[in-house]
Amino acid sequence: MTLTCNENIDSRRPAWSAVFSMALCVFVLIASEFMPVSLLTPIAADLGVTEGNAGQAISVSGIFAVLTSLFIATLTHRLDRRVVVLGLTIILMLSGVLVTFAPSYLILMLGRALLGIAIGGFWSMSTAILMRLVSSDQVPKALALLNGGNAIAATVSAPLGSLLGSHIGWRGAFFLVVPVALFALVWQWISLPALHPRRDRGSVDVFRLLRRLPVALGMVAILLLFMGQFALFTYLRPFLEQVTHFGIETLSLALLVVGLAGIVGTWVIGRLLEHRLFGILMIIPSMMACIALSMIATGDMEVPVFAALVGWGFLGTAAPVGWGTWLSRVLPDDAEAGGGLQVAVIQLAITAGASAGGLLFDAMGWRSTFTLSAILLFGSSLASFVAWRVTRRRS
Repeated sequence: MTLTCNENIDSRRPAWSAVFSMALCVFVLIASEFMPVSLLTPIAADLGVTEGNAGQAISVSGIFAVLTSLFIATLTHRLDRRVVVLGLTIILMLSGVLVTFAPSYLILMLGRALLGIAIGGFWSMSTAILMRLVSSDQVPKALALLNGGNAIAATVSAPLGSLLGSHIGWRGAFFLVVPVALFALVWQWISLPALHPRRDRGSVDVFRLLRRLPVALGMVAILLLFMGQFALFTYLRPFLEQVTHFGIETLSLALLVVGLAGIVGTWVIGRLLEHRLFGILMIIPSMMACIALSMIATGDMEVPVFAALVGWGFLGTAAPVGWGTWLSRVLPDDAEAGGGLQVAVIQLAITAGASAGGLLFDAMGWRSTFTLSAILLFGSSLASFVAWRVTRRRS
């Protein structure tokens, strides 16, 4: 399938500086999203709310990310994409300022809602923008760089937040993202070219895309993949503490290794996607399912579990690179609307997977949660296979 994605850059060289500026923005977005995980106790104590209420700071950003991802293509279809990205980065900065100086719980939640808008809008448009910044054969590499920022932030945000919170307080920890976001804004201002909206093609209605069978099957595969991934990953810490009996130092090292393996995975798999896209999309969830089953079999053995975590991080963090590449190929003229739909599906899948996994974890134990993860992941592999067959037949 031939891409027509970067015709707007004409004969200009690929804008790799702009790609790196967007990767830095992703780092700030993800770090801001997950930093409350390690700061719930001081936030709750300072604002006079329960830790459960403080934890809703994460939920509210996810809700607004879903809503934004579904409707941003419609609301901004007449705007230059450079202006939209700069606007979303400004919203990210404003979120950091509001959270830092929040005098009440309501203002804190407002700041987190703004963060959700920035997350949903940025991720929805990221693939479409990258397709206009680099040539078609370089899209997987650009997506790998973008997800590299994601992997690094996911790795360091919780421990860094905890460390900074103990030295400069939770407000100081949140404020440190503001100057980094400002730097990303300036970098984007300098490096991003004008990206005029394409009024002559594409659909701004994300739901109409589901009428296309290859798109619908791909979204099913994405839904099952992220449900399976977060059904297990959300409860990884209690599993490692209660079953494998990792001490706090070993646990911290294991989670760090998961993140580092993800960084390597995004680079390695990103280089393989150009010629083996659907093969990788089928292999990643099936191998993750096998890893989940292996942890059921060897849950009390430290070395096999540690090795399984390396494989889980390597594959799981790289999965969005593969599906971002798929989006650029199956929807070259609808990448913005498709990106919005994809982000909404992923956010909903994370919520559903974590909720279902938690219910099983409490009711039937960790083995049932890990088994559910494996079933969902195998289902994602099967849906990817069917999507490949349908796409191949129609091509």
